[in-house]
Amino acid sequence: MKAWFLEGDLLVEASDLGRIEEARKAGAFVWVDLGKRDVDAPILDLFDIHNLTVEDVWNDRELPKVEDFGHYIHIIAHSVGGACDTKGHINLRELDIVLGETFVITHEHERRVVDRVSEDLKRNPRLLKKGAAWVAHALLDRLVDDYLPIIDWYDTEIAKLEGDTMEKAGTPAGNKILARILTLKRGLQALRRTSVHQREVLLRLSRGEFDEIPEASKPFFRDVHDHFSRVGDLAESYRDLLMSLLEAYLSVQSNRMNEVMKTLTLISTVMLPLTFIAGVYGMNFEHMPELRWRYGYPFALSIMAVVAVGSFFWFKRKSWI
Repeated sequence: MKAWFLEGDLLVEASDLGRIEEARKAGAFVWVDLGKRDVDAPILDLFDIHNLTVEDVWNDRELPKVEDFGHYIHIIAHSVGGACDTKGHINLRELDIVLGETFVITHEHERRVVDRVSEDLKRNPRLLKKGAAWVAHALLDRLVDDYLPIIDWYDTEIAKLEGDTMEKAGTPAGNKILARILTLKRGLQALRRTSVHQREVLLRLSRGEFDEIPEASKPFFRDVHDHFSRVGDLAESYRDLLMSLLEAYLSVQSNRMNEVMKTLTLISTVMLPLTFIAGVYGMNFEHMPELRWRYGYPFALSIMAVVAVGSFFWFKRKSWI
């Protein structure tokens, strides 16, 4: 557990519960970042946090939400853990923000967002002077910024797939392309599902539904909402692009299969009369006219050649070949 508060203009970082309680009694604004459950449980009692909030803080939830508990609001948001891996999986991580008028309590398993904002705080302690809502805004702003590299990564991957789909669909290498399309689609679906609920959370914060969000900070929360709306819109458009790529892949694969079947059908059509001729001259009846003819064999081969060449040019004339 770590806590930050100001004593005059001096930023103080503390991890002792008694020190934090003294700062609270002195009227200082306090930002507390939680660590382990068994160690940090008393700090939640100090700020009179509801049991339902405590349960949500320690347990991961699949979807973002915001709840009003009277003297504070509980915001559950999802950040992304770095860039996507080579398989396109998105690592979503929960960030809990308990926002009161004079305090902020956060909990993040890997502290990606919290660490960066706390570093900014050390360089510029004036953020604590503004109040709790401004710290919450800084956390959410950092969280939304982490989505932009993911969106750019998807843009690059989809651009690569557009060329590979037309080139490799219907070939032995096409199976990897199909698997890649489905994997990226699954990742975007997870991103879209999260973005729909998180956009609603940010919208509620920006509309001023909660007393903990002062009027002066509402434009900044609206800015965060607008940025995240762009993320959601891009995720939706990329998902549509992948659906189009999937349809294009199946269409190209079907067309190539049709070309193969057409080629095989034409070969079979050419061979059918040749097989008929060979079958007739292979019956070996005693009184067949050409059976004992000296030139019977070359004659039969000549007929086969004429039929094959004639069939080929006929197909060529019809533009079937």
